[in-house]
Amino acid sequence: MKIDVNYIYLILAMGFVTYLPRMLPATLLSKRKIPDFFVKFLSFVPTAVLSALLFPGVLIVENKLNIGLSNPLFIATILTFPLAYKTKYMFATVLVGMGVVVLHNYFV
Repeated sequence: MKIDVNYIYLILAMGFVTYLPRMLPATLLSKRKIPDFFVKFLSFVPTAVLSALLFPGVLIVENKLNIGLSNPLFIATILTFPLAYKTKYMFATVLVGMGVVVLHNYFV
């Protein structure tokens, strides 16, 4: 099996482009004191990104907004949210959500 050198260059370039944005802030800000308001602001970033990724996938079905009982992902989200909030146990939340979707698709 012969490997094209261009693929190796491509993989190395992708690794560099991925690593650089992570390494630079860590290197440049490691010796500085970051203000508390900025740290608090950054603590909300994971929640905002997760919401931006999750809600379109749950609420939009066939390029239309679907908030109702015909949307199994919406029902699973509503039913698993209390479990996720109470236990903070992702594995159980995913299993319950998958079970709700399977049961909805089977019975409806």
